[in-house]
Amino acid sequence: MSASSAPAHPPVFDLIGHTPLMPLRFAAEGLTVWAKAEFLNPSGSIKDRLARCLIEDAEARGLLRPDSIILECSSGNTGISLAMVGAAKGYQVHIAMSDTASIERRHLMHQLGAEVHLFKATKGYATGINLTLELAAREPRYFLPRQFENPINARDHEEGTAVEILEQTGGRVDAFVAGYGTGGTLVGCGRGLRRQCPNVRVFAMEPAEAAMLSGECPCCHLIEGIAGGYVPPLLVGANLDGIVKIASGEAVSMARRLSREFGLLVGTSSGGNVAAALRLARELGPDARVVTVLCDRAERYYSTPLFDH
Repeated sequence: MSASSAPAHPPVFDLIGHTPLMPLRFAAEGLTVWAKAEFLNPSGSIKDRLARCLIEDAEARGLLRPDSIILECSSGNTGISLAMVGAAKGYQVHIAMSDTASIERRHLMHQLGAEVHLFKATKGYATGINLTLELAAREPRYFLPRQFENPINARDHEEGTAVEILEQTGGRVDAFVAGYGTGGTLVGCGRGLRRQCPNVRVFAMEPAEAAMLSGECPCCHLIEGIAGGYVPPLLVGANLDGIVKIASGEAVSMARRLSREFGLLVGTSSGGNVAAALRLARELGPDARVVTVLCDRAERYYSTPLFDH
């Protein structure tokens, strides 16, 4: 199917968003945190929202032609989501991805028809971003969604994800915490929630081993998809109330706990987010409503330490 013959609104788009917000009651701690089940999006992650909005915006602005090739740097989830959207819309998709990302992500992109360009991430995300710029300079058919700097990324969460959270909580949110890859979820949800809850506190979760927002040097960590040695432009100057540093081991342990105590097969970034939310709930008190997101499914982590037993 070509882009010229693809439906303007593919059926799979109706499955994106409007995910449930679940109370997670931690009996041992006597605390509850609220988690938005973004792993229920059709390709398995929160990035389906991003892929849909960036491509629909590009089409509306006439930036995509039937022969265009969508090219983006991704640690995996955005690549999978763009591959899904590209398949549904009839566009070719090429993804630049670090050779250290889990092999399962590569397989999922290939299954959806995308082509993967692997690179050695000597400078984190910046290496892949520079690669996409070089490739686009040589091939005019390439279209760059620019997820790390495109304001549509944050705006979609502001007008979509945050509105859903407010509807699902009856308009009461005391704190929101999430990790950052592009910064779109954190910045967009923060803005959207503050519109109705001006006193809501917004926190960034980042790996303790790569706490760049805390002014520390990046290092290796096990929370795939976040803090890739690069502070994204969308996050520069963001209105944050604080940072919660979560060690890789804590994120992995919480992801396993979510599977074994709650039946939720989610990845390490979800584990990091919930660990951060639980820490904030402990600090803010048992009556505080702390919200976070479960970013993706565990199946794309089979080859990672998450499944080391």
